Amino acid sequence: MINHIHVSHIGRVRSVNEDSVRVCYTDSGYTLGIVADGMGGHQAGDKASQLAVDTIFTDLSALEKGMSSEGLRAALSDAILHANDIIHREAANNEKYHNMGTTVVALLLDGCSGWIGHVGDSRAYKVSESKAIQLTEDHTLVNELYKSGQITQAELETHPRRNVLTKALGTDPEVTVDFDPVTLAQGEVLLLCSDGLSNRVSCQHLGQIAGIQEITLAERADRLLQLALLAGGEDNITVALFELNDEVLVASIKEWDS
Repeated sequence: MINHIHVSHIGRVRSVNEDSVRVCYTDSGYTLGIVADGMGGHQAGDKASQLAVDTIFTDLSALEKGMSSEGLRAALSDAILHANDIIHREAANNEKYHNMGTTVVALLLDGCSGWIGHVGDSRAYKVSESKAIQLTEDHTLVNELYKSGQITQAELETHPRRNVLTKALGTDPEVTVDFDPVTLAQGEVLLLCSDGLSNRVSCQHLGQIAGIQEITLAERADRLLQLALLAGGEDNITVALFELNDEVLVASIKEWDS
């Protein structure tokens, strides 16, 4: 069993929370986490992110038990691409949603292993020994400039156009999704977040806070949220954390020993 928690906050500046999040177990026992950060302004942004989360959740909640790893990857891909179709169609048919889109980062686990799929700059991290490792690669203009050597790491962090996306869900009829295999071991934490967190809280602090084993997962999520707010909170902030349940591990060991 995997413990999970999520928090989302409008921030200190925005009038609407355009982030959407859903974290749950499916009926077949898979662990599912979805974070989406909408764009397009007010109604359009929150509409796009909610459509993404709802579509992906609905598609994956019906998965049968015992699927192979590649089967899970294919299902996650189909669900994200389905969300792209839904959002793009809604934007084309309703003028007030014109040009809306959203980022998405989605986690699908069978036990302690599975896949992360993402489009945009919402991120996934793995935290181990209080160090956070970014698992996803931002689909942003500044990341492309950095990879091509046109700007430095320091400039990437402060560039005035760092929020310009090169790819988003729903803005085009077709989109390519990035996938990363992922595992979760005892003492590790998986973190999904919108850029309202990652733009304001350093990778070092993400690891230090998410890795505090002496406090609950909910307390860690709240500390991350509060840190982003203290750093300015200019954007919506969403955090989702996943960790193995120690009680289940202990029970399994005792049963094995007996």
